[in-house]
Amino acid sequence: MARYKHIDSSPRFLAVDLRRQLLPGTFEYALNYLIDHELDLSGFDARYQNDTTGACAYPPAMLLKVVLFAYSQGIVSSRGIERACRDHITFIALSGDTMLHFTTIATFISNLGDEAARLFAQVLYLCDRQGLIGREMFAIDGVKLPSNASKQKSGTRADFSHQAAKLEAAARAMLERHREEDNKPVEVDLRQKEIQRITRLQEDAAQLRQWLAGHPEDRKGSRGTTHKSNRTDNESAKMATSKGVIQGYTGVAAVDARRQIIIDAHAHGSGSEQDALMPTVHAVAPQMKDTTLITADAGYHSEANLKALAELKVTALIPDNGMRQRDERFKDQGKYKQQPDLLYDRAHPNKASTLYQPSDFDYDPVKGTCVCPAGKRLYSNGNHCTTHGLTHHKFQGAKQDCVPCTQPDQCLRTPGKTPTRQVAFFQKHQASPLPYTERMKQAIDSPQGRLLFGQRLGTVEPVFGNLRHNKQLNRFTLRGQKKVDTQWKLYCLVHNIEKLARHGYGP
Repeated sequence: MARYKHIDSSPRFLAVDLRRQLLPGTFEYALNYLIDHELDLSGFDARYQNDTTGACAYPPAMLLKVVLFAYSQGIVSSRGIERACRDHITFIALSGDTMLHFTTIATFISNLGDEAARLFAQVLYLCDRQGLIGREMFAIDGVKLPSNASKQKSGTRADFSHQAAKLEAAARAMLERHREEDNKPVEVDLRQKEIQRITRLQEDAAQLRQWLAGHPEDRKGSRGTTHKSNRTDNESAKMATSKGVIQGYTGVAAVDARRQIIIDAHAHGSGSEQDALMPTVHAVAPQMKDTTLITADAGYHSEANLKALAELKVTALIPDNGMRQRDERFKDQGKYKQQPDLLYDRAHPNKASTLYQPSDFDYDPVKGTCVCPAGKRLYSNGNHCTTHGLTHHKFQGAKQDCVPCTQPDQCLRTPGKTPTRQVAFFQKHQASPLPYTERMKQAIDSPQGRLLFGQRLGTVEPVFGNLRHNKQLNRFTLRGQKKVDTQWKLYCLVHNIEKLARHGYGP
């Protein structure tokens, strides 16, 4: 029988040169050289007061290498980074075979604060020095990601007060029942479970009351509207996505079209994209030239934003929601849409309306009169009403005519609740009261505008694909807008360093 040498796949001691584990041309090699020779980390020195007394601290350069390389590998948890520093040879080389505790890593990331923005700016300067920023076009977009917060703990102060009252009422009811049964024989285990349940209800109600006392007002939006608060992370927000409603933050990025370098990155706890446009434009202003084009999708479109861009003399292409409907290239897009699954789609199918439409009413725009199909005259309810910039003439039927009418099922959607019919006639070929929107429509619909705006998708979406798929950024693990913003900047920093590595950055 043949004999073979024994291969030990788990040797305990190896003579390894850690520096040779970082191969030129790789991300970790560029990261190591960048932090050691290019970045100014003197801002971290002010954190420590151990010049003469106290224990030595871990070098920020080493911690930064480990964290950024972990993010590049899709490792986001501090415990996962600790395991990697113990088992992965590249992490061992970057950390100098230092056994880091996960609390050290978590504290370092949470307390980065403004240092993350300074590091981002320094790497951006190096990208510019390498000629990776073209400044022809900046594409702005955002991605909504869940945060480390419970969606079930969202609501207004009225919601929380109602929840607390229900918990207190349930606890009182259980206490009353418990007192009534004091003289009756009850199993010890059941009695203990009831006491635990009552205690838990009282503690939950006390937490709600304590939160209400610490937050005397509802959370207000930028336009004065009331937003739902969250008792886990009050700076996060509920956001509607294609996968449903999430509790999280929006990571916004402005990307240069030449090499897909991220020019600016910030995270905010609001589902409104319109409010994020102008802060991003102001942030990228130092990087812009007079000919730089700003592009964004329809979510950032508003008359106020277009007016602000015009006042700043910024060239921009931001379409409205009707851009594709006006583009003849998309006239057949309906046949490419995925058909609903008949087995699982429980939505009601679109049925043709059987109710009377405005075209069934006899409307005289000159006399300003309207007669319903039953021959009754409707009275005018407003001659110059405006909805979404469109002027229309409203009419409403009188109760004395609509209540005894014999055709309510053909005229009213809910005859039992709605006593009278309303109908509106929109004016055609009217001038738009939104001048900046009209100018943008003309710019977008021109052949040059369509050509330039078509480059936006290939500029910004691959960046989000890299961060979400390759780097596995599927949620934020920190709480609070400032800490989430730091984590978002670190991931965008990893993306920019990858661009430097792929273009031969290093000694």
